Amino acid sequence: MASAWASSTLPDSARVAAYTVTPARRDRLSAHFPGERLIIPAGELTVRSNDCDHRFRPHSAYAWLTGLTGEDQAGHVLVLEPSGPHGHEAVLHLRPRSPRVDGNEEFYRDRRYGEFWVGRRPDLAEAERLTGLRCAHLDTLGTPTGRNAATDAELATALSELRLVKDAWEVEQLQLAVDHTTTGFEDVVRALPGALAHPRGERCVEGVFGLRARAEGNGTGYETIAASGAHACVLHWIRNDGRLNRDELLLLDAGVETDTLYTADITRTLPLSGRFSPVQRQVYEVVLAAQEAGIAALRPGASFRDFHRAGMRVIAEGLADWGVLKDADGDAHRRYTLCSSGHMLGLDVHDCAKARAETYLDGVLEEGQVLTVEPGLYLQPDDETLPAELRGIGVRIEDDLVITPDGARLMSGALPRTVAGIEEWMGTLLEGRG
Repeated sequence: MASAWASSTLPDSARVAAYTVTPARRDRLSAHFPGERLIIPAGELTVRSNDCDHRFRPHSAYAWLTGLTGEDQAGHVLVLEPSGPHGHEAVLHLRPRSPRVDGNEEFYRDRRYGEFWVGRRPDLAEAERLTGLRCAHLDTLGTPTGRNAATDAELATALSELRLVKDAWEVEQLQLAVDHTTTGFEDVVRALPGALAHPRGERCVEGVFGLRARAEGNGTGYETIAASGAHACVLHWIRNDGRLNRDELLLLDAGVETDTLYTADITRTLPLSGRFSPVQRQVYEVVLAAQEAGIAALRPGASFRDFHRAGMRVIAEGLADWGVLKDADGDAHRRYTLCSSGHMLGLDVHDCAKARAETYLDGVLEEGQVLTVEPGLYLQPDDETLPAELRGIGVRIEDDLVITPDGARLMSGALPRTVAGIEEWMGTLLEGRG
């Protein structure tokens, strides 16, 4: 087994997609911790069941600093070694390709890491060319001491806050994720006739979108929510085991994750008949007005919470107009909205979550930040404070936006949001003209 194998090296020109932007990221991190050893693990494989592992995705901070995003990164560790009075040298400790020599059986015997079992890894020289980093065998790392991003709250916070503002390359990757997601939503609408006929139509919707996500990128950025009827009132409905009913709405919350691990996060609430009923339209248009108010509040220097407040004011006024609330003041509307109206977006669907409140939730918006605006109304089927005709309707409208010098750019504008726009779009796709 150790002999008669032809040479099969990677091309000298091969580079990770983020090759040109990762050095500046590492320099920014280095400046926060002069003289300290920094350890950023990719993470370890996790057992799904018995001898089967979950599909591996490296930790977002590791991917951001190295540009390495593949399933072969399990167990690898980036170390920023103090170098000089202030700087660091980045060293990537990895498990290189097993040599095919006498005495080494890993490449054909090891079910977890062997090349014949899970695919090829680069050798050390190839990894150095791919990343621009000095690379060392993982076995030389031992038990590292220093600040570890997996356990050190201050380092984890810094890594989150450094990612709050996206560079131009990141915005391009996020736009790519949005564009593929748009195509996935189109796929779902075309597939609705078959999904409506299936006893678990929600699973059909999930599967159709998942095919697009795997074909165009790394997969979905999070578990797809395909919630029909009253299931749409469950914020994170991922069981997706229900039947579709032509008289109800489908809430589809899904995002494609690119091969560089940037994800979109988009929600559309669609009438399964292709046309909104009067009561569905009533609820939908209030949520849309709330989203428009939230989007209008986005600009550099605005409080991060402003867009949520603007949207919730519209929701509260709508509920008061319906007679559900006595008036629009106070927090009584929260019974029907449940959660915040958006979040940062990037390598994680809820990006930069370890940032301090003063720099994120209680901070101000900056040019280059990417976020979602996603107000919703969740009118539970057993809520006796609601008129019977409103119960069991859930509507969320979610779009991805990047903050610009004078406001925000709607990245997901290719997907219609108005009642008329959705009905026309669905009609075109279902008739086979789109």
